[in-house]
Amino acid sequence: MNITDVKIRKFLSEGRLRAVVSVTVDDMIAVHDIKVVQGDERLFVAMPSRKDENGVFRDIIHPISPSARKMFEVTILEAYENQLALQEEAEASSEAGSEGN
Repeated sequence: MNITDVKIRKFLSEGRLRAVVSVTVDDMIAVHDIKVVQGDERLFVAMPSRKDENGVFRDIIHPISPSARKMFEVTILEAYENQLALQEEAEASSEAGSEGN
């Protein structure tokens, strides 16, 4: 199994939710609504879930093995950090350009 694409759909700065992500696996399956969440000590990845009739959230899809979970988390967090750095760089150059006017 290979993660062939990661798209950061939405960045957020309020609260613990930092981003909503979509992942493509083997250029064949898309998984939407994966969340990047700021935990107490680090960022982590939360798989898509829904609330059951008892009010408990259950994952709709999730990696079965610890190695698959690690692969998802590392790949998604790397893409998130890279996209965040690009976004911050673009904002900084935009601000620098507007100061020169």
